[in-house]
Amino acid sequence: MAGENKTEDEQKQQNQNGTSFDLNDYTIIKEGDAEILMHAKNEVFYNKTQVNNRDMSIAVLRTFISQRKQEHDAMLARRTKAGNKVPDAKVENPGDSVQRNGESNDGSEVLEDASHGESCSIPEEQTKNLRGKGREELKPPRVLEALSASGLRALRYAREVEGISQVVALDNDKASVEACRRNIKFNGSVACSKVESHLADARVYMLTHPNEFDVVDLDPYGAPSVFLDSAVQSVADGGMLMCTATDMAVLCGGNGEVCYSKYGSYPLRGKYCHEMALRILLACIESHANRYKRYIVPVLSVQMDFYVRVFVRIYTSASDMKNTPLKLSYVYQCTGCDSFHLQTVGRTVSKNNSVRYLPGFGPSVPQECSDCGKKFNMGGPIWSAPIHDQEWVAAILANVKSMKECYPAYERISAVLTTVSEELPDIPLFLSLHNLCATLKCTSPSAVIFRSAVINAGYRISGTHVNPLGLKTDAPMDVIWDIMRCWVKNHPVKAQPSDQAGSVILAKEPVLQANFSRAVASLSKAQAKKVARFLPNPERHWGPKLRAGRQITSKHVSLLGPKALNAINNHENDDGSNHEDVEEPAAKRKKTEESDS
Repeated sequence: MAGENKTEDEQKQQNQNGTSFDLNDYTIIKEGDAEILMHAKNEVFYNKTQVNNRDMSIAVLRTFISQRKQEHDAMLARRTKAGNKVPDAKVENPGDSVQRNGESNDGSEVLEDASHGESCSIPEEQTKNLRGKGREELKPPRVLEALSASGLRALRYAREVEGISQVVALDNDKASVEACRRNIKFNGSVACSKVESHLADARVYMLTHPNEFDVVDLDPYGAPSVFLDSAVQSVADGGMLMCTATDMAVLCGGNGEVCYSKYGSYPLRGKYCHEMALRILLACIESHANRYKRYIVPVLSVQMDFYVRVFVRIYTSASDMKNTPLKLSYVYQCTGCDSFHLQTVGRTVSKNNSVRYLPGFGPSVPQECSDCGKKFNMGGPIWSAPIHDQEWVAAILANVKSMKECYPAYERISAVLTTVSEELPDIPLFLSLHNLCATLKCTSPSAVIFRSAVINAGYRISGTHVNPLGLKTDAPMDVIWDIMRCWVKNHPVKAQPSDQAGSVILAKEPVLQANFSRAVASLSKAQAKKVARFLPNPERHWGPKLRAGRQITSKHVSLLGPKALNAINNHENDDGSNHEDVEEPAAKRKKTEESDS
C-alpha cells in the first residue's frame, strides 16, 4: 500500500495541516503521482477501471498544452512577418479560407482540408481566435473538472501535467467535496496551490463562467447530455472539451427512443454500434455548440472498456458553423445483410467564388436493398466526418512512449492509440468479416486474404480500434459482396432456402473477379512488427463499480468478486459493524477454481 511509505511524523504533519481524520479509517490509493484517501463505506465514488481514461486524458492534455504553445508562436511569427495590415485584413473576412475548402460537397473532405496546418492540424484560420484577442502573452491553461468526486483526476492533472495554472474541481455532493478537499491537503503544497474544490452544480457553474476554461473535463456516471449545453459555453475559444459517456446500452441501440431523447439521434444495432455511439456523441456536442455560433474539431475519439471518450477543440465562427450539415449523415442499415449506406444531411454548390449550402440529395438507397431485397432501418444523424486527427494521434502516442513510466495504464492506452493511428480517418463505421460470412453461411477467409482482395481491387482497407474483427474500407458494398461471391465459388456452401438474404446474394454472378493473392499492405505496420493492439482485461471482474452510497451486499459478488467483497466486510467488522463474510455460491466457486487451475 502506498500509505505505508509515510512515516508517523508525516502522518501527524497531515493532521497539523488541518485534516482532522485518522488514517487508519482510510485506504490510501495511489495512482500516478497522486494519492487519495478512500473510506471503506463507499461514500465517494472511485472507479479503478477509469485509470485508462485518466491516463489517456493526461496524454491528450500534455499534447494540447504543447500544440497550444506552437499555435501561439506560429501566430506571433505570422504577425511579425506580415506586419500590422495583413492580419487586420485576415480578420475582416475570417470565413474565406473555410469557404474555399467547402467547395467540395463531401463533408469529410471539408474537414480533412481544414485539418492540415502548421501545427498538428490547426490551420491559420483557426489560430485567428488568438489573434482576434490581441494577446501577446499566452496564459497558462485553466482546467475545469466538472464532476470531481474524490478529486483523483484533478490531482493527477495538477501534479503530473506541467504548465497548468489551476484546476477547478466541482461536485454537488457535500461528502465528495469534503473528500476532495481532504485529498488536496493530503497531496501537499503543489496540489494545494493549483487545485480548488467547490460545492456547486456543474451546469450552473459552467453557465456563469463562460469562455473561462481552456479545458473542460466531463466524466459523469451515465449520460453527459445534460451538461453539454453549459460545457460548450464554458470552454474558451480554441480550448478543449473532454467528454465521457458510459450509458452504452442507450447509445448502442438498446433503447433507441431514450437515445433520441438524450442525444437527438437514433442508434442502430449493427456490429459498428460502438463507433456509432462515438459519432452520436460528437453530433450531439456539435449540435449544442452550433447554438452559440461554435463548432467542434475532434482530435481523438476512443471506445474503451465500458464507455466512449471524445476529445474535441471548440471554436467560434458563424461562417465555419455553416459546414456542420456536411459533417452529419443518416445511416441506412439493411435488415437482411450487413450492408449499410450513408446520406449526408447537407451539400454545397460552388459558383464563381461563392458557396451555396443546400439540403443533401436523397434518398441514397431504394426501398429495398439492391443486394438482398430486404428493407432498411434508418438511424442517425451521426458525425460522419473524421473522428480523429492523425497528426494529433501521432503526437499523443509519441508522448506516451517517451514518458512510459508516467502512465500506470501504459500498455492499454498505447495499444489503443496504435490501433487508432492505423485507422482510415475518412471512413465512417466498419464491416464485420464474420457477419458477412454469417449472412452467406460460408467459412470465413482470413483477414489478410480479405484485405488483400480489397486492396487488389483498388480500394483502401484498415482495422478499427473498436473491434478486433472490424474492417474499414472505402469499397462499396457491391464490391464487397462480389469478393465474397468469388470466395464462396472456391469454398462452396450448402444450399439454403431461396428467400434468405445469403441465397439472394449468391444467386447473382460477380461482376468483379476477386484477386486473393497476398498484398503487401494487407498487414498494418503494427501487425507486421507484432505490436499488441488489443489487450485482455488486466483482472477479473473488470468494469464499473458501485455508485457511491450504495450498500455492498452479497448480490454484488459477481460485480466485485468474493475476495474484494470479503475484504470490505472484514474492514467494516473491524469498525464494529456486524456484517458477515459473504460466501461465494458453490457453483460459481467451482467454476472459479477450475478457471484458476
